[in-house]
Amino acid sequence: MRDKASLRRHYRQLRRTIPTAHEAICGAALSFVRRTTKETSVVGLYWPLDNEVDLRPLRTQLPNPVALPQADGKGCLRYGRWSGQVLKKDGCGIPAPTNSSNLRPEEISLLLVPALAVDSSGIRLGYGGGYYDRLRSDPLWADVPAWVVLPSQCVQFSPLPRDSWDVPFNGWITEQGPGQLLRPSAS
Repeated sequence: MRDKASLRRHYRQLRRTIPTAHEAICGAALSFVRRTTKETSVVGLYWPLDNEVDLRPLRTQLPNPVALPQADGKGCLRYGRWSGQVLKKDGCGIPAPTNSSNLRPEEISLLLVPALAVDSSGIRLGYGGGYYDRLRSDPLWADVPAWVVLPSQCVQFSPLPRDSWDVPFNGWITEQGPGQLLRPSAS
């Protein structure tokens, strides 16, 4: 099972069967944001889909302003501030702040991103749309710290398949807290 399609099926099934500690993961993300960002810094969250960890409570638990992604349905992803306004479905049918102006990378201090799985080098397995990879392939967005949020059972220590466009994430957050990337040692 080394191709992305098989791995996506595997991790979707796994996430339906494992007892996920969503509250503990959300608590770990809250603690991480409080430790790593200034209270005035914008934090990029996401709208949860298909058994993803729901970080929406952070909007009211953090002093930070938050943002949500908005996909155009054609491969482009942007972030807009989410301050409680009514959300509308974006190009992929996901609730998003469609009436807010797009934030520039320098306006966001941290991105928290969902994933089906992540490996120890920070390669994320998502749903296959490539939105986050395309966003983070822009050098300005690549400078924004980005962490994957998922259950610990979905952290894989053997390498996931990697395409040329896959951009490694800074780490992951599970119910056990933040995870460190394994960097190859210099010989």
